[in-house]
Amino acid sequence: MKLGVVGVTGLVGRVMIDVLEKRNFPLEELYISASEKSVGREFSFKGRVYKVIDLNKLLLKKPNIVLFSAGSSISKEWAPRFVKIGSTVIDNSSAWRMDPTKKLIVPEVNASCLEKSDKIIANPNCSTIQLVMVLFPLHLEYKIHRVIVSTYQSVTGTGKKALDQLNQEKEGKTKNVCKIYPYSIHQNVLPHCDSFSKDGYTIEELKLIKETKKIMNNKDIAITATAARVPVIGGHSESVNITFENKPDINHIYKILHKTKGIIVQDNPKKNIYPMPLYAHKKDEVFVGRIRKDFSFKNSINMWIVSDNLRKGSATNAIQIAEYIMKENYI
Repeated sequence: MKLGVVGVTGLVGRVMIDVLEKRNFPLEELYISASEKSVGREFSFKGRVYKVIDLNKLLLKKPNIVLFSAGSSISKEWAPRFVKIGSTVIDNSSAWRMDPTKKLIVPEVNASCLEKSDKIIANPNCSTIQLVMVLFPLHLEYKIHRVIVSTYQSVTGTGKKALDQLNQEKEGKTKNVCKIYPYSIHQNVLPHCDSFSKDGYTIEELKLIKETKKIMNNKDIAITATAARVPVIGGHSESVNITFENKPDINHIYKILHKTKGIIVQDNPKKNIYPMPLYAHKKDEVFVGRIRKDFSFKNSINMWIVSDNLRKGSATNAIQIAEYIMKENYI
């Protein structure tokens, strides 16, 4: 097993290395790649030092699987090149997510639709992953009619430069501050994730809507979203209102979520137990709580969902896909 990681110097790329080690991913050779300016940088994996190589050298290594986390333009240019030499590409960018010829995968939800012929596999948007992890098992039981989701997204979802901006603002720096956001993010909330489309929605909001429908293989679910950026590091939070076609039973919903792999229910208001980025940070599960009836609308409930966007929302989900295709001998 020869594995390549593209974009290893970014936040998600670094977490991929960490997750590969912690999950004891069964590889014989690891190759790490990034932009030309990063060639030669060193990273440690299982006590061994690896040097960053460029994409041309990685191509010559003929890796079995390549994990891409280097942006959509790089993925569009290089993913087909790796497919031509026999590699399977698992891509973390938005390049292939809505391509009708590519599968968009959350392993706990729809890995079974993968086939050996799928050589470019798309990793969903981070906020979408944690949402569908909870929606899917409930949809199987009660059939979801509508979802209203408001997200509170960590600055780490924008990358290292956004994290630098937050830290510089916290330290009170005013000169040479790296401005990724149009306003200060420290002690602020921006109702603005990604760029705005002509209809007033942000790209992030449209990703939540379109990707959720594709992953759940249901175009009939009505979804609307508002995405906000918050000065948080540990993960993304989501306030979710769900309307079902069938009358839900709260106790049964608890049971469904408790037994769903990859989900941890944290819900005890009397003891102030509920999901928070503080507890989700560096964990691979999706946390759900504040589960309650919506008394204002028929067959509806509210809940709060949290997950580390760099782990299950990005790196861990991609590596779980790799584990699945290895188990099924699809490489």
